[in-house]
Amino acid sequence: MLRIFATMLFAGILWIQAEAQLPKSNIYLFEVQQVSDSAYNFNNAKWLTYFNERGYNNQPAFFSPTQLYISVQTPADSQTDLYMLDLDKKTKVKVTETAEGEFSPQRMLDYYSFSAIRQEYTGRDTLIRLWQFPIDRLSNGHPVFKYLTNVGYYHWINGSEVAVFIVENPNYLAIANTRTDDVTPVATNVGRCFSRLPNGNLVYVQKGEFSDNWYLMEKNLYHTSQQPRTIIKTLKGCEDFAMFPDGTFVMGRGSKLFKFNQFIDEDWVEIADLRYYDIRNISRLAISPDYKIAIVAD
Repeated sequence: MLRIFATMLFAGILWIQAEAQLPKSNIYLFEVQQVSDSAYNFNNAKWLTYFNERGYNNQPAFFSPTQLYISVQTPADSQTDLYMLDLDKKTKVKVTETAEGEFSPQRMLDYYSFSAIRQEYTGRDTLIRLWQFPIDRLSNGHPVFKYLTNVGYYHWINGSEVAVFIVENPNYLAIANTRTDDVTPVATNVGRCFSRLPNGNLVYVQKGEFSDNWYLMEKNLYHTSQQPRTIIKTLKGCEDFAMFPDGTFVMGRGSKLFKFNQFIDEDWVEIADLRYYDIRNISRLAISPDYKIAIVAD
């Protein structure tokens, strides 16, 4: 595997201070070539986070086919910051350098902005909010919602609505309106990963309240009275997924990747075993429009 990134740092934003050291993780990149309905080649392996191999590297998000944003905490830092990895120029840019921590970057649909979860510390209290920042980093950004807090994870639905995982007892998935702060619950006891299907519907992981059976669920956002539809049981114990551009689901378990296309597959199909690259305990995934895949693993 290649060490592809030279050092290029940029400090933007201000403030914040985090506390605990997060678990070690790394991010790897492959180019994916589909050979047939069930066969895929994974080529040009790259180890993207060699610069922080003993630290925390997580939550990859493609902002373009050549720009990957990630959350990073080095062993010397007490908080996470966001980095941008330029896959063409083979450089990294430190996007935030704040006293508190930022997680889960996503490019917003206006193309000129991106968002992230920010942990704000007030004494012993922690405030978790969704923030918006300009791509050009010429200002410090601002909270997306006026009142809504405890947003642990999220996914943009359109310019004014966002699916949010609210950290409460119990946790729940909802659709929040950025103009009004109105929140419409969708489901409780869900996984941290959710997205939109090519047909516009919301897909999420429904966890069993009294069992370890978890399911991928599809919710129609245009006909809200319709009950969610079960797509398939997830791989055992797995809640992270991504989708190829054609809507095929991808999940990782251990060192292996599996795919499920609801129109041609009856169950999950193994498409790669990455033990050769010493990749194990795969968790989060991100897939670009041109079939690159970023993999988070121990």
